[in-house]
Amino acid sequence: MRKKYLSIFFIAFLAMSCSPFRTLNSTTNIKANDAFILGNNKHGKFYANVTNISNSEITIWQYPNDGGRHSPITLQPSTSTKVNVDKNTSLRIENPSNAEVSVKLKVKGDTGLSMGYKNK
Repeated sequence: MRKKYLSIFFIAFLAMSCSPFRTLNSTTNIKANDAFILGNNKHGKFYANVTNISNSEITIWQYPNDGGRHSPITLQPSTSTKVNVDKNTSLRIENPSNAEVSVKLKVKGDTGLSMGYKNK
């Protein structure tokens, strides 16, 4: 019986100790006149630190999964921003230039997010 309680305690401790590490790190390339979409599925809140590591500006939008878009951010080259994203809302990073761009993403919160590209 003691082993059973000890096992339950250990599993609970392990689960709680891993929760602060729910972080997603990525360097993402976006083709010319294309967009990267993060979180186009059902999910909880998350926030993303987005760094534009390219020579062209990018535009970031939030798209609620039930329609619409809001909170545009134009991110100049070599700059960063932190975006707080509500549950069931996707983050769309658009590349309006004629050259490929790269962004660094650091996502915390719900990291069970879909990821994909959508040609504008």
